[in-house]
Amino acid sequence: MSVQLSVYPDAQATARAAVAELEEWGQECIRMQNRYLMSLAGGSTPRAVYELWAQTSKLAWPQVDLIFGDERCVPPDHAESNYGMVKQALMSRLPRPPHVHRMPGEDPDPEHAALQYERTLGKLLEPEEGADLVLLGIGGDGHTASLFPDSPALEEMERRCVATKAPGGKQRRLTLTFAEFRRAQRILFLVVGKDKAKILREVLEGEFNPLKLPSQNLLRDNELETFLICDEAAAALLEADYPE
Repeated sequence: MSVQLSVYPDAQATARAAVAELEEWGQECIRMQNRYLMSLAGGSTPRAVYELWAQTSKLAWPQVDLIFGDERCVPPDHAESNYGMVKQALMSRLPRPPHVHRMPGEDPDPEHAALQYERTLGKLLEPEEGADLVLLGIGGDGHTASLFPDSPALEEMERRCVATKAPGGKQRRLTLTFAEFRRAQRILFLVVGKDKAKILREVLEGEFNPLKLPSQNLLRDNELETFLICDEAAAALLEADYPE
């Protein structure tokens, strides 16, 4: 397994480590190619990272393009919008704005919204080019982004973005696909808290069943060099030794 695991004492130290990685790689990308294109994650753990990053970053933010790994089908000012959360936690706190490419979650037709976002990505990226960095988490059921267990979206190998549904079928989502995530230069998973210890062990050390545990598609892919940053509480049940 090629995942590179780094464990930190607590959530605050983990957030600082994540910010350091995002900042360092961003500086390198801007230095080498004059642009840093990052795919953002939603959730409370990334929010803490974004808030800290906004306080400390020295990036040339006008040279940064921000895209989203997934989004709920809600308006951008909705309380559940990933874009809205990132706007509050990061973008509104920066001295100069980045280029933000949000998913059109307010579109009443999610399939149309997914195609629209694919066109957006097509203007930003060459056909086989991916983000410079993708930030992801792991849900309690092993999902990542909005790629849920047993979803047809798990087997999409051509599209960059698709419409899908959360478990239960009620809430519609937009999500980038595994095909798109695999094009990224770097994939960074962020996992914090004792409530994630069981699922993290199952994803990394349990039976390989990526239809039931979708995050295994990236974390157990030996052809990818994936990074996992977590705190001691989340790593408490891991047994194997991982390369640092």
